[in-house]
Amino acid sequence: MSKPLVSPVLAEFVAATAGRNMTRAAYVAVATGVGMMLLLTVDPAYQAAHHWVDAVLWACLSFFIFEWVVRLRHAFLADRGLAYAVSGRGLVDAVSAAAVPLALSLGADPQSGWLLGVFWMFKLVPGIPGLRQLRRVLVLESGPLLSVLVIFLMVLFLSSVAVHFLERDAQPVAFGSVPATLWWAVVTLTTVGYGDVVPVTPLGRVLAALVMICGLGVFGLWTGILATAFAAETRRDNFLKTWETVSKVPFFAALGPSAIADVTHMLRTMDLPSRTMIIRKGQAGDCMYFIADGEVEVDLPGKKVTLGAGAFFGEMALLGSNLRSANITTTRVSKLLVLDLVDFRMLMARHPDLAETIDVEAKRRALENK
Repeated sequence: MSKPLVSPVLAEFVAATAGRNMTRAAYVAVATGVGMMLLLTVDPAYQAAHHWVDAVLWACLSFFIFEWVVRLRHAFLADRGLAYAVSGRGLVDAVSAAAVPLALSLGADPQSGWLLGVFWMFKLVPGIPGLRQLRRVLVLESGPLLSVLVIFLMVLFLSSVAVHFLERDAQPVAFGSVPATLWWAVVTLTTVGYGDVVPVTPLGRVLAALVMICGLGVFGLWTGILATAFAAETRRDNFLKTWETVSKVPFFAALGPSAIADVTHMLRTMDLPSRTMIIRKGQAGDCMYFIADGEVEVDLPGKKVTLGAGAFFGEMALLGSNLRSANITTTRVSKLLVLDLVDFRMLMARHPDLAETIDVEAKRRALENK
């Protein structure tokens, strides 16, 4: 009786594990395994519950071995076994499965060997969308970032040589050589300032102040480059997502690429859950809505009207009557495109045919609502 029920579930689980994405079980295994690994380093806690800690760690390791074997088998069946084995995901899976057993088999004590479970955290990296954006930003801005790195290394070396020259007689132990001075230069240039090694001569302190200011400038440049590039990449992704959404709305289907790009810059997206009130009757309105996906219900006197994907509403507030004439609520999860009053007027001026279509539809609805 149970075999027909278990087999499809197991097959579905194996298929999900063979995929590139992390499964819920994998997230649980990573979180649990890392938590137990941390507990392993707390001697009183480990001594009190070492059987449970060891059992959970072995269970997590068994899951990662199972995951690696399933993915390796799936890749070989698809004639891409070598490609998977040498890929970043394949190497992370292999290290996650083999690092701890290899360390234990080579004679490492359990409390040291299980510390290699920290590699399990790398399995989370491919599932973080923001890291893809960051990787693209680092690639695109590699030139400016490397230029700032060169400036950082130049200031680091020059300040080390200068402080060595100024402080070597006063503090021969701390500043007796340039390599020894590099520690002070790194700490000062990064503005950490541990205070374990400090200049004592007047010129040495003046130079230290300049190095601190240079450190602020260098890291400010790095931060500015990354922040600007990351913001631009985020805007690019949002533009592409909005473009895709706009192109699916039948109302904009007749527009050319340049017009859709124009509309995309003006519209903002809104994701709403079911049974959310969008418009309340009697409120002042300053925007209209296009339904990209989902469904809304318009509560008119004596009747209720349902609008689906491709429809629009709220246009009367932009065509003269700024008071909302009905309550409008989502009936299921919906994605809306919002057009504000100022952008509406600009869009109508650029696309008269779109303005005429909206005006005709608005007049038709006004007659129906009387």
